[in-house]
Amino acid sequence: MREQGRRAGGRGSRRPPAGGADPAQRVRPDAPPSLSALRDHLLAHSVRRGDFVLKSGRRSNWFVDAKQTACRPEGMLLMVDGVLSVLPEDVTAIGGLTMGADPVAFATAAVGNLRGWSLKSFSVRKEAKDHGGGGRIAGAVDPGDRVVLTEDAVTRGTSLLEAAAVVRAAGADPVMIVTVVDRGGTCAAMAEAEGIDFRALVTAPDLGFDYEGP
Repeated sequence: MREQGRRAGGRGSRRPPAGGADPAQRVRPDAPPSLSALRDHLLAHSVRRGDFVLKSGRRSNWFVDAKQTACRPEGMLLMVDGVLSVLPEDVTAIGGLTMGADPVAFATAAVGNLRGWSLKSFSVRKEAKDHGGGGRIAGAVDPGDRVVLTEDAVTRGTSLLEAAAVVRAAGADPVMIVTVVDRGGTCAAMAEAEGIDFRALVTAPDLGFDYEGP
């Protein structure tokens, strides 16, 4: 398996994030992270073989329900290890479009806090809320935040780009996309076109399948 989760250097000054955590005191997972164990967990709990209709309407002979890994305690920790290993040191928030981003973002913020990171987390609603505070963002993200967008599994990447647009409209800066599983193989190019770095912890070929394509 290719070790996709290489550490990414932060952009700009490596200042302590909001909350006062010193980057020098952060605990990162052993390098390289145990992405093989994450892959094995996905194969055991998340990968399904059969005849499936994807969100795009295309058919596929396999499907990955990555929440079966992201929502189990041992899988959650493997996932967080991978995410933390690639984060720039100056990011201040993590989130994405509900519900694919939610378990990844919330677990990373919580476990990361125990390891010296100070990451806010948030969820982007699929539609704007028309009551209460309104808007599409639920959670903690502020103007000026350097944001990591995440998702448990991605095929085309359109939901991540939608989340990036919402984050920018809120005055924050999406600097990286991290997905647990990249099954499509096209999201990296889409992210690059938007000026956003991209990391996939596990890819379709890592799981024994071809990329699904656009």
